[in-house]
Amino acid sequence: MAQVLEFKLPDLGEGLTEAEVVRWLVEVGDVVAVDQPVVEVETAKAMVEVPCPYGGVVTARFGEEGAELPVGAPLLTVAVGSVEATESRGASGEPSGNGAGSEASGNVLVGYGTGAPAARRRRVRPAAVSVQVPATTGRPTPAPASAPVPTAVPVLGVVDPQGPVAVISPLVRKLARQHGLDLRQVVGSGRDGLILRTDVESAIRATDEQATAGTSVPARPEPDASGERVALRGVRGAVAEKLSRSRREIPDATCWVDADATELMAARAAMNTAGPKVSVLALLARICTAALARFPELNSTVDAEAREIVRLPGVHLGFAAQTERGLVVPVVRDAHTRNAESIGAEIARLTEAARDGKLTPAQLTGGTFTLNNYGVFGVDGSTPIINHPEAAMLGIGRIVPKPWVHEGELAVRQVVQLSLTFDHRVCDGGTAGGFLRYVADCVEQPAVLLRTL
Repeated sequence: MAQVLEFKLPDLGEGLTEAEVVRWLVEVGDVVAVDQPVVEVETAKAMVEVPCPYGGVVTARFGEEGAELPVGAPLLTVAVGSVEATESRGASGEPSGNGAGSEASGNVLVGYGTGAPAARRRRVRPAAVSVQVPATTGRPTPAPASAPVPTAVPVLGVVDPQGPVAVISPLVRKLARQHGLDLRQVVGSGRDGLILRTDVESAIRATDEQATAGTSVPARPEPDASGERVALRGVRGAVAEKLSRSRREIPDATCWVDADATELMAARAAMNTAGPKVSVLALLARICTAALARFPELNSTVDAEAREIVRLPGVHLGFAAQTERGLVVPVVRDAHTRNAESIGAEIARLTEAARDGKLTPAQLTGGTFTLNNYGVFGVDGSTPIINHPEAAMLGIGRIVPKPWVHEGELAVRQVVQLSLTFDHRVCDGGTAGGFLRYVADCVEQPAVLLRTL
């Protein structure tokens, strides 16, 4: 007799609280093996294939492609122990999975341990198999395939002024707090009354409409319905939130300098004839690690609650990479221990993974300083926005021939503009200027860097 087990969206790590369903990899009625990927989701940091810890027959899926689900929401149900599921058993009749007599994964997802999972039955949406539930359980039988699925509508009303608020996502709580909305007055449309972002947004609109109706102030004009709307979620939403937070919390300042990069380009050409190719970005990354060793104030973060500056022991160097999914910042771990060739190889590896959408959340977090080469877009300068919670970012413009006074004479040289945006809480302009001047000196005279190698 089959058991219907519910697989919920697991905690994908790094503080992620929700994910968007990008593509289902299985259909209702498909037989799935233990740890088989069943759905591809997009978090705020990466594209992830989610494996199912159970083996059996898929009886229901939850969430259409494009839907946003909070962590802990149902993904699908699997009939474990059904006739079809025996296809994954060996000749002895024992399961091929890790648990004796169970179809549970031996791997660990956050929220899913090893061994036999607890049997939990629930109403099943359109199913391709017949599942019988013992009458002694007192549970209802699965709904027929044609049964409509009720949809809760978010409304304002007194719920339970003393009870807990059914909210999982901290982003939902933050949105409500920003608009002065009492979540106890919101009825959730999610499973078991869970309050989703759409519920809060609907409640905010309802509150605004009520306020407008009670005054003589004319209602705000509706946006042009013919315009294209792009949801701020996934990578784009994460970038928007991080940049907004940086502007809100960090008192930043920017300084910049033009540098003669002719000698750096000549040194790179010489290096590339003698060994593996080294990119300009890799050389500048190595220069940055040397500069941060001299000016460690810029490799730090601010603990606002404790009112402390935390100077970090190692340099985990982020670099901005533009992909089809948007701007991402992969991180080169322990960049302070690498030479230019090693940094370049890691940048190339992470860039390829970024373009293929295969970066993991861990590869996109934990940076302590960011390098932004916007010169690849054909621009000379910019004022970078600090990658919160870091303390600084170095921006690099394009390297182009320009008139330059060299050794007392006017000459055409390869010139680059360098921009440093820094958190004014961690240092003053003298430190920031010293860092930027050292970087520029290394660009103009690469031999300066030899002192720190």
